[in-house]
Amino acid sequence: MKYVVTGSLGNISKPLTQKLVAAGHDVTVITTKTDKKAAIEALGAKAAIGSVEDVAFLTETFKGADAVYAMVPPTFAAADWKAYIGQIGQNYAKAIQAAGVKKIVHLSSIGAHLAEGCGPVSGIYRSEQALDKLEGVDIKHLRPGNFYTNFYANIGMIKNAGIIGGNYGDGTKIVLVHPTDIATAAAEELLSLSFKGKSIRYVVSDERSTVEIAKVLGTAIGKPELPWIDFKDEESLGGLLGAGLPEEVAKNYVEMGQSVRNGKMFEDYRKHPVTLSKTKLEDFAKEFAGAYNA
Repeated sequence: MKYVVTGSLGNISKPLTQKLVAAGHDVTVITTKTDKKAAIEALGAKAAIGSVEDVAFLTETFKGADAVYAMVPPTFAAADWKAYIGQIGQNYAKAIQAAGVKKIVHLSSIGAHLAEGCGPVSGIYRSEQALDKLEGVDIKHLRPGNFYTNFYANIGMIKNAGIIGGNYGDGTKIVLVHPTDIATAAAEELLSLSFKGKSIRYVVSDERSTVEIAKVLGTAIGKPELPWIDFKDEESLGGLLGAGLPEEVAKNYVEMGQSVRNGKMFEDYRKHPVTLSKTKLEDFAKEFAGAYNA
């Protein structure tokens, strides 16, 4: 089988590529960086150097593929973040149609049922919608929970202020996932290609309250009393801007936090119970400690 993987050597795309290559398949990885070519080839895959903003490049790269793993690479440069994410979804849809690909695994997100009010995830809603308009194409939307790895952004806060926090609401239970568990789910879907029509799969590793998150991560770094602080929206916005994030990105992150706090981000997931993946918060805490102490 021939697969095309977007996302370069990211936290999901790299282990996914490794799994597909190990199963004996022909894998092409799309990356914008020429300096990634050798590392991609070292995995046993081919490198396609180009941008997901270039529909002609995508079309040419997708030709002959049995399936594509499609994700929107992160960017902080967009003037309208949601619109940018939706546009990349449209680019994929145009290229998929032109290239004649019939099976797509799309990295979506928990909360992508929300057309508005969920920050960048409402941009992913637009990406889902663009792909779902394709006729004769089977699409599996993976909707993972909040990435454990997002907590790496709190390391500076912990070191400088002795706290961890967000505008999610005091004691809120957050739906969490490890990127490698997402890669495993994507590999399962791509290797079987048994999905039909347009369907959704939630990928979740654990569900823990903000208080538990602070306790587990704090214990792992020798700070068992680490407190979780519930920030007001304006405090969260100020902190993100102070950390150097563009205003458009900061505002979207605050909006996403609001959707966690009011429960809307997880409301559709609650209607679709899933079997939790293997990587629990305590497992990730060991990785967090390694990064914290590096």
